[in-house]
Amino acid sequence: MWKPTQQGQSPSPTPTPEPVRPVPVQPSLETARPATSSVGEQASISKGLSIKGEITGTESLFIDGKVEGSISIPGNRVTVGKNGNVTASINAREIVVLGKLKGNVNATDRVDIRAEGALTGDVAAARISIEDGAFFKGGIDIRKPDSKPQAVPDHAKVAANS
Repeated sequence: MWKPTQQGQSPSPTPTPEPVRPVPVQPSLETARPATSSVGEQASISKGLSIKGEITGTESLFIDGKVEGSISIPGNRVTVGKNGNVTASINAREIVVLGKLKGNVNATDRVDIRAEGALTGDVAAARISIEDGAFFKGGIDIRKPDSKPQAVPDHAKVAANS
């Protein structure tokens, strides 16, 4: 088959001795793309999996299964899916709760508890969002994005729990 990029060849009805082959540059670009871009990558724990222990990583995590222990994903998002059942302390940039989460959470940016989500534990974050219908039981410590953890006075804890 004649292509406009093949100069010097004329379109002839006689078959050529060797068929035109695609240039192997495209497959190497395809394989290089995921390695160079870590934006949008997400690990997931499906609903058929159960994990006990410590989870650490450098990419976002979606949990739809059962996890017990601790989760540390600094700089990325941890999402507890609708089927997720997590009993763990979580440290991440952003935490989204769609399922059940028991444990203290520490987010450098925000914690988002969706309508079908349930969180039992203390929250330390710069921002928090609790949708109508969500369940939350625990304390909230709102921190400025650049601030270090500070001791909360006892009278502040009482006021938050009232």
